[in-house]
Amino acid sequence: MTDFTTKNKKSILNKILIFVFWMCIWQAVHLIIGRDIYVPSPLSVFIRLSELVFLKSFWLSVLYSIYRVVAGILLSIVIGAITAVFSAISAFVLNLIHPLMTAIKSTPVLSFIIIALIWFSSGNVPVFICFLMCYPVIWTNLVTGIKGVDKKLLEMSKVYKVKKTVVFKKIFIPSVLPYFTAACITCLGLGWKVTVAAEVLSHPKIAIGSNLHTAKAYLDSTELFAWTFVVILLSFIFEIVFSRIIKKHGMEDKIGANDK
Repeated sequence: MTDFTTKNKKSILNKILIFVFWMCIWQAVHLIIGRDIYVPSPLSVFIRLSELVFLKSFWLSVLYSIYRVVAGILLSIVIGAITAVFSAISAFVLNLIHPLMTAIKSTPVLSFIIIALIWFSSGNVPVFICFLMCYPVIWTNLVTGIKGVDKKLLEMSKVYKVKKTVVFKKIFIPSVLPYFTAACITCLGLGWKVTVAAEVLSHPKIAIGSNLHTAKAYLDSTELFAWTFVVILLSFIFEIVFSRIIKKHGMEDKIGANDK
């Protein structure tokens, strides 16, 4: 217990030192350039951020952007999982979908945003873009995970007539889960970037991206950096929360398996 506490304290201290290091680099760049319009100081950015958090519009913008990111990622997970299963089962479906994945990966995000502006309302464009960019990541990882399931274990389960529910729970899920986890963590970072970018261009009434666009229009670099810091922080929080949930359930599964 003491060792765990010591390790935990060291980890927190390391993170604080890393944060301080990058703040010092930021301050150094600010002093070298010497113009706030290009690179404002960390202190001025955090002061502006402390002012923003007391505004109702700030929290509404954050909540709406979170909704768009979550909606886009959930859509990509649901549709990606369904199509990945069929792709892993059928070579025809795999060959049919693969060119689409290649096209999505190779096409600039800006092109999709412009097209989406014609198809959807400004509030739905970020959701569609988030889904579109995350979908290939989910699909590729899940197809790889499903195809990587140990064939010998599946053959043994058939020989011993193991129930399909048990096969799914004890063979498929443990094999696919690492690929799914990696895909979700990637999508959490990617989702925030493309969603906010889509918000900047589609300019919905309430959004982080709209505030970034306004700050840029008025050449308010301090507020621009403050909102950018919010996006980075939210992405970081989402990734930590998701990783801890996965680790917690993973530990519970191991404990359950040991008890049995």
